[in-house]
Amino acid sequence: MGSYVEIRGLSHRFGGLQALSDLNMTLEQGEVAGLIGPNGAGKTTVFNLVSGFYIPTEGDILVGGVRLNNRKPHEIAALKIGRTFQNIRLWPEMTVLDNIRIAQHYHLGYNAADAFLGTRRYREREREIRENAEELLEHFHLSDLAGEYPKNLPYGIQRRVEIVRALSLKPQLLMLDEPAAGLSTADIVRLIDYINWIHEEFGLTIWMIEHQMEVIMKLCRTISVIDFGREIARGSPEEIQSDPEVIKAYLGDGSL
Repeated sequence: MGSYVEIRGLSHRFGGLQALSDLNMTLEQGEVAGLIGPNGAGKTTVFNLVSGFYIPTEGDILVGGVRLNNRKPHEIAALKIGRTFQNIRLWPEMTVLDNIRIAQHYHLGYNAADAFLGTRRYREREREIRENAEELLEHFHLSDLAGEYPKNLPYGIQRRVEIVRALSLKPQLLMLDEPAAGLSTADIVRLIDYINWIHEEFGLTIWMIEHQMEVIMKLCRTISVIDFGREIARGSPEEIQSDPEVIKAYLGDGSL
């Protein structure tokens, strides 16, 4: 099984701040991999570069052999790459169902004239989008909440809806940015089962940033650790927990 995600010599600067420096990483297709490091290490910067929100200062990003540099977020989503965010970004004034429907906008399959005239192509595609959204909600036991507004739902349910929205893109790579952030202990246990089930059911490559070590250690086969924008360690959960460089990076952080 070859490398599915390849990051080669990736560097990124914000003005005079060097956020990433000559970062090299790989992920195999179908694995669940973790990306960890102290606060400010550059983890979310990596995800923002891969998903097109930032443009690399130097280096290359390839997913499935396709170079992502300079592509816009919607173009990257069309390449079957989905992600969630550390801070939940659901549309609070739209229903759960509409949150899932609107996420599929990048491949509508009709134009503005079709929508204005209500053509057959428009009606058929809108029906497909709605059916796909309803099927996903049923699949993830959220059908009863289809008409609810996310702002009225418990935080743990909002996290689930956000993951379902990312899955509505039918991704081959699912990037989860701190999916356990803000969750209760009980919700974290459910999240671990939930992600395991998604991986087995859909056969995705899952890449996650997480500060909750219980989540990372139970889910990930391979973990990369970055500090000051550089990878300082890579290995199995057992190897990472005993790595001197990792322990040094986390001293005083309390995360390991």
